[in-house]
Amino acid sequence: MKPVIVMTQTSKVQSDMVEVIHKPFIKIQSLEFDTQLLHDNYDWLIFSSKNAVHLFYKYLEYVNVKHIAVVGAKTAQLCKQLGINIDFIPNDYSQEGLLEGLNLEKSSILIPSSAQARPKLQQTLAEHNNVVKIDLYTPIADRENIIEVINLIQHNQVEALTFSSSSAVRYYFSEAFPKHFKNYYAIGQQTANSIRAYGYEPYIADKQTSEALINTFLESRNK
Repeated sequence: MKPVIVMTQTSKVQSDMVEVIHKPFIKIQSLEFDTQLLHDNYDWLIFSSKNAVHLFYKYLEYVNVKHIAVVGAKTAQLCKQLGINIDFIPNDYSQEGLLEGLNLEKSSILIPSSAQARPKLQQTLAEHNNVVKIDLYTPIADRENIIEVINLIQHNQVEALTFSSSSAVRYYFSEAFPKHFKNYYAIGQQTANSIRAYGYEPYIADKQTSEALINTFLESRNK
């Protein structure tokens, strides 16, 4: 039998080597925002998640923007599928990678994103630029999925649990999680640090993709 891993993000990645159960721990709640912000001119528009692309796509035609940057391979892939031209993708799929590769000054920047997004990108860019952040959505816990996965773990039906966001980590550990289980896998250092805060040392994917996460699981299993 193939080992079973749970993916808690929305990615639908599959593998011939493992059985992947997709149980997103996060649901998205759209938020209202001031649409007058769309009428300004912007030098850069930055997407840091697929959710932001999905929710902001219908507003793109109303925005006068010169360049678009994205964080993450999956976010970039979705943009291309929707016909959104991308001008910059950092090699390191993180806010830090974008800041390092996109050295902006005196630019007007629009960031439509989660209301709970890490503030580093906005705060750092705002030091030398005019930054407008739109809170497009807020993540909320999908407790039904979380409790279902906890039940699977308690019945030894899951070998690994993967996370790609700190919010998903917090929602999981706020429930009555099985304390004996230790096979946690993370995409990104921020997600890994969130897991460490609860006393567990996760395995970390070498790239910030679901495919890399599966490879990390297989490599750790063969050691």
